[in-house]
Amino acid sequence: MQKPDPRVDLKRALGLWAALSVVVGTTIGSGIFRVPSEMIRAVGSPGRVFAVWIFGGILSLFGALTYAELSSMMPEAGGEYVYLNAAYGPFFGFVYGWTQTWVAKSASIAAMGTLFVTYLADFLPGLKEVVVTVPLPIGPDWKPLDIQWGQLAAIGVILLIAAGNYRGVRLGGNAQVALTGLKLALIGGLIAVGVLSRQASTANLHSAVPAVPGGFAGFFKALVAALWAYDGWNNAGMLGSEIERPQKNLPRALIGGTLAIIAIYLAANLAYFAVLSGREVAGSERVAADMMRKILGVHGGAAVSIAVLISIFAALNGSLLSGSRVPFAMARDGYFFHAAARVHPRFRTPSVGIGLLGVWSSLLLLSGHYDELYTMVIFPSWILYAMTAASVIVLRRKLPTADRPYRVPGYPVVPVLFVLVAGMLLYSTLLSSPRESGIGLVVIVAGLPFYSVWKRRLGAA
Repeated sequence: MQKPDPRVDLKRALGLWAALSVVVGTTIGSGIFRVPSEMIRAVGSPGRVFAVWIFGGILSLFGALTYAELSSMMPEAGGEYVYLNAAYGPFFGFVYGWTQTWVAKSASIAAMGTLFVTYLADFLPGLKEVVVTVPLPIGPDWKPLDIQWGQLAAIGVILLIAAGNYRGVRLGGNAQVALTGLKLALIGGLIAVGVLSRQASTANLHSAVPAVPGGFAGFFKALVAALWAYDGWNNAGMLGSEIERPQKNLPRALIGGTLAIIAIYLAANLAYFAVLSGREVAGSERVAADMMRKILGVHGGAAVSIAVLISIFAALNGSLLSGSRVPFAMARDGYFFHAAARVHPRFRTPSVGIGLLGVWSSLLLLSGHYDELYTMVIFPSWILYAMTAASVIVLRRKLPTADRPYRVPGYPVVPVLFVLVAGMLLYSTLLSSPRESGIGLVVIVAGLPFYSVWKRRLGAA
């Protein structure tokens, strides 16, 4: 196989607004519209839900502050792959890239694509109809696979976004800015309608429900849900090779974007709990839709569905834009298939990496097993997030004279606290989901033979 032309490289074409939009637009997907119900069932009251959101936001901010130093120091494609590689060697960089490419990022894209069509089916019920049944045990629960029109539509959306990103990073970045701006305007409208409506009452903010499991276990169960909603603040670092003035713009995007997300999430929850009682939120599968339906009737629910569709579309675009840079970075270093390192000579994009992530995500979506994969990979992913945060300390010792345009404030307390809380989260996850955690580690082990082959090839070169 012919190696990619090393003279063709990625183009720095994304400014600060695009980088901010990747952080905000990729993070705010569907979680804020759904997880408050799960959180209040776990902790029992709106006040505790707000405490969890604030705690999760501070934890994410500590991560963003830590990643800001790493991204400004090493503004290259691949994000955590690059940082782990520099701190601990290629093995841990490979483990991160392998997990992201084949499971974490692709399963997340598949889940978002499915949810997009779930909301679209509110307007087009025919999407729920089965097109064909594959008489093989490959569907959910390993039963014959029913392929619905909605699944095909979701795949079409994913491939359409991939095609747009294929044709240029500036096109993908401009789309991200526009979609994120529209998303924030719609969410801002929902918040304003909720807080200012006649149905809003401060009494709802003090309502409570029975907490299951409650206590320490309930707090961490709610925190996992909140962190799922916060997940994505780190994605701008994956575009390090394409951000203009990355030494300044990446820290600004990571920190500013994370602060904006915290504020939006708290404001959204204030609107939910002002209009709905704790019991109403706990019994809701679509909290935002139920809030708007209570205020505006059927039209309110339809407005939320439109807002969610745009929100998910922006998150899909940001995920494909950033996630495709991880296999590209691995391939450039020789730890992935050579073709993935190819940069399109005209569009200056990692064309094969974009295509790979789009197609593989579509296959996972079709199989129906993406939710299982995403749950299984949470445990090993957070191990790698904790190691990435700790790499700030490792690299301060390993590369003391390296240029650091931005330094973590409160070092080493901020990264150490992030690592400690991540450790507690991992412990809680291991206790509550030992089977899924173990299988997640098996997914990583499955990549080790490939690592050995690629490492031998590099040694022989």
